[in-house]
Amino acid sequence: MTVRWMIALALLIYAAGGCFADDWPQWLGPNRDNFSSEKVAPWNAPPKVLWRQPVGEGNSSPVVAGGKVFVHAKVSGMDKEELSAFDAKTGKKLWDSQYPRAAFKSLYGNGPRATPTVSGNHLYSLGITSVLSCFDIATGRQVWQVDTIKEFHAPHLVFGASCSPLVDDNKVMVNAGAKGASVVAFDKTSGQVIWKSGDDGASYASPITLGSGKERQIVFFTAKGLLSLSPADGREIWRFPLVDFLLESSTTPVKSGDILVAGSITYGSVGLRLESKDGNPGVKLLWKNEDLTCYFSTPVSVGSDYLYIVTGTKPLTFKTGATLHCIELKSGKELWQKAKVGQYHASLLRTGNDKLLMLEDNGSLVLLDPNPKEYRELARTSVSGPTWAHPALANGRLYVRDEKELICLQLTASE
Repeated sequence: MTVRWMIALALLIYAAGGCFADDWPQWLGPNRDNFSSEKVAPWNAPPKVLWRQPVGEGNSSPVVAGGKVFVHAKVSGMDKEELSAFDAKTGKKLWDSQYPRAAFKSLYGNGPRATPTVSGNHLYSLGITSVLSCFDIATGRQVWQVDTIKEFHAPHLVFGASCSPLVDDNKVMVNAGAKGASVVAFDKTSGQVIWKSGDDGASYASPITLGSGKERQIVFFTAKGLLSLSPADGREIWRFPLVDFLLESSTTPVKSGDILVAGSITYGSVGLRLESKDGNPGVKLLWKNEDLTCYFSTPVSVGSDYLYIVTGTKPLTFKTGATLHCIELKSGKELWQKAKVGQYHASLLRTGNDKLLMLEDNGSLVLLDPNPKEYRELARTSVSGPTWAHPALANGRLYVRDEKELICLQLTASE
């Protein structure tokens, strides 16, 4: 009886563990690489809408952690922003927390662009006017807040701050873009400054982490290029110049194996080999492809050989259009392209069964079978209104944010 009970308990634990995949607690998922362990099968009928909730203006993506979905938005008709928490299963609003911000207007929207980050019991957000905040995820209580423009005398970005906060160990880091404070690390508990580094202006891109232990790096894409820093003290490790002519660098760098890929709308894209010399990390240029003009969609690698990139139209052509490309990762050579996957943008997400989910900016959700020989579409349906926000995939549900709503969809799991 005891043996049977133990076996049953083990099976129950295994089944429960298999039902719940990773949360989506920050920009681009658990590891900031556009990857989810969730498996998604082609759908024959449109995915079921489980719930909808109205949300304010913003291009910030939803994040999912601990059974809650969090959204950062502008408060309608006011110079305020708010963080809202919803029950991930039912959509019930659990709390919202508002704070004032400076007046701000720009083309392409006036709501938050950066995506919040959940770490432990706290959520960290950077508003469009560069206000960095920390909230308690259980209650929405504001724990601390820093206006980084006022604190460090940083210039305003034309389209507003867009750097999704990066939490590493006891620090939360952002590209403030000020002289002597290009990148700033704050104590994640108190909001006190731990270190400041560099003079580069800010871009619209978000940082990533590389390596571990003594080789741990944080890589920011500033207005002047890729900048690798030590998370311990902000010491510069290496840099690679990459300046966008329009100063609109927005794409998060992506690592695949020992190759780091970065790009912008006027520069094109580069592949850099990550290497170490005498124990010091560095990079070496492998290739540059001026036609891979990434705007603000982050590339996704599938396997060790191929990368999928959505590019925007080159400036001064007076046309708009997003194109999906499959490239050879080691050479930057294009293998095929699929035009008109969006007007400006389409976001990509790799699933646990190595499929690609693509959300076009008109609200069409597409499931792709990534193949280096050709474009292969497995399923397609319209799921939302116009959107520039990246979706979040967690526990069999896809959370999509458009101009008016947060929408929860049930996706069918693959065998």
